[in-house]
Amino acid sequence: MSLIAELKRRNVFRVGIAYLALGWIVTQVTTTVAPMLHLPEWVGPVVLWIGVICFPFVVMFAWIYELTPEGLKRESEVDPSASVTHHTARRLDYAIIALLILAIGLFAFHEIRPARDTGVTLVARTTPGTVPSAAGADRSVAVLPFVDMSAGKDQEYFADGISEELLNLLAKVPQLRVIARTSSFSFKGKDVDIAEIAKKLNVANVLEGSVRKSGDTLRITAQLIRASDSSHLWSQTYDRKLTDVFAVQDEIATAVVEQLKVTLLGAAPTARVTDPKAYALFLQARAVGRQYSPDALQQAVALYKQVLEIDPSYAPAWNDLAGAYFELMDQGVLTMEQGRRLGREAVNKAIEHDPSSAAAYATAAVYDGIVDRNYAAAARHLEQGLALDPVNPAVIGVAGPIARRLGRLEQAIALGEYEVARDPVSTEGYDGLALAYRYSGRLDASVAAYRKFLSLAPDAGWAHTALGDVLLQQGDAEAALAEYQKEPVEVFRLGGLAMAYHALGRKAESDSAYAELVEKYPDTKPFSRAAVLAFRGDVDRAFAMLDKADQQHDSDVGATAIYPTFAPLHKDPRWLPLLRRLGLAPEQLAAIKFDINVPKQ
Repeated sequence: MSLIAELKRRNVFRVGIAYLALGWIVTQVTTTVAPMLHLPEWVGPVVLWIGVICFPFVVMFAWIYELTPEGLKRESEVDPSASVTHHTARRLDYAIIALLILAIGLFAFHEIRPARDTGVTLVARTTPGTVPSAAGADRSVAVLPFVDMSAGKDQEYFADGISEELLNLLAKVPQLRVIARTSSFSFKGKDVDIAEIAKKLNVANVLEGSVRKSGDTLRITAQLIRASDSSHLWSQTYDRKLTDVFAVQDEIATAVVEQLKVTLLGAAPTARVTDPKAYALFLQARAVGRQYSPDALQQAVALYKQVLEIDPSYAPAWNDLAGAYFELMDQGVLTMEQGRRLGREAVNKAIEHDPSSAAAYATAAVYDGIVDRNYAAAARHLEQGLALDPVNPAVIGVAGPIARRLGRLEQAIALGEYEVARDPVSTEGYDGLALAYRYSGRLDASVAAYRKFLSLAPDAGWAHTALGDVLLQQGDAEAALAEYQKEPVEVFRLGGLAMAYHALGRKAESDSAYAELVEKYPDTKPFSRAAVLAFRGDVDRAFAMLDKADQQHDSDVGATAIYPTFAPLHKDPRWLPLLRRLGLAPEQLAAIKFDINVPKQ
């Protein structure tokens, strides 16, 4: 008898096929059940290896112990001529068919159902083998802006708002590293692979989805993708009424936390509930206000007021209204007196209606520290905000500038490094970090941070001037001049040119640049003009310009004590009295309590 025939007679082939089918089913069930039971990640691979190792033993067992209707018998106990193997083979065939049907059912469950449930195909494109760096641990996630799938394509603001609200909910979980909105939304409308996004943001997971809104009916689809292999960790579609939008957000956030195997130390974060109509107006106001033009900001203010007419206790609207007033004041649309009064009223309402809002305390700190230079009050508000939410990006973003102005430069550097880790493509983060490096004397690091800034936004205003200032401080006037010449904002460019030409001994060109600055912008940026005058050695006029900046409530005045360009003024007898008048003398700053703990990255 040939070997093949003997293998068939002994049912070795059938046993092998049945074993492989059963093994595949076991591994699929294991990978499905293990995350639900929070089992260690090594459980799946161990089950697979056990199956591989046991396969040859099963084949040997089938050869040595033949299957008969009476049970297992050794080869010597079986009569080869007996007609008993046909019945056994038929039983094995039935078993194999049943296992294959079960395997196909599992395959359909995993692969077909998610695609049908989502209602929209969102393809995660990646290159196999691309894995984020070690810093992007499994508990890191970026929330991409959800796609507007509405028939009229007019609900983009709503889809963006849902994404941001989910991001904010997840960011409240300290064990998660959630990338900030600026970076996550920077890929909006761009055809970039999931793997590339994950690499640039240094995360292991990405949450994306879509929103379809028609009247008060919603379809929200969300899916969590592991960037390393493009596998879908979780996917779900919610067909709900607009009144259920907050419950959906809570459910999605809870699902993400569970899939990433995070053990919550307290209650799961939940969305703040308001009237659905007010919520839609709130998301629209936020989207409009982020255009930051005077007209857009005024339109946003009107929308926030509509929100608050519907729900006067909705703290997020009060807080964002205070932020809009600050921007309008900073752009000169509102006077300092108007902006301070309206902004203070709004942020106080936000805290009154939601004392647990870390973002509201951050906004209060902006008015304390940036507007009023009341750094003690700003520090108290920041401490309150971080006590409520230790990783809140809004609070961290304000804490950095306040730390710099208080001269707590190592703390400012740590805050800046944490901020860019959470918001890796944010120009604001690199600007703040570069300033902290510069003020502490780490000039090479400051240059590197500004070059990163410019790689992200080559045409950004102020960045070339800021880099030029650091190069000038390093003594490289030629390189500084080249940067100032690239500056797109004229008021900054002219001031920089006046300093660079002065450093190069080109007096006539320096005088010409400064004269043009004064002629075109007589009342603009008095603090910056004071710095130019100080650098050019015009000490008396520099002091006079700082007084003017103080009178105009120039928001940069708070940096006077640490601004390196004012070094020529430090030995002047007027310097310390000026700092004391501004509340920035060393002993005044040292007396301010600022106990801000930088979160671990």
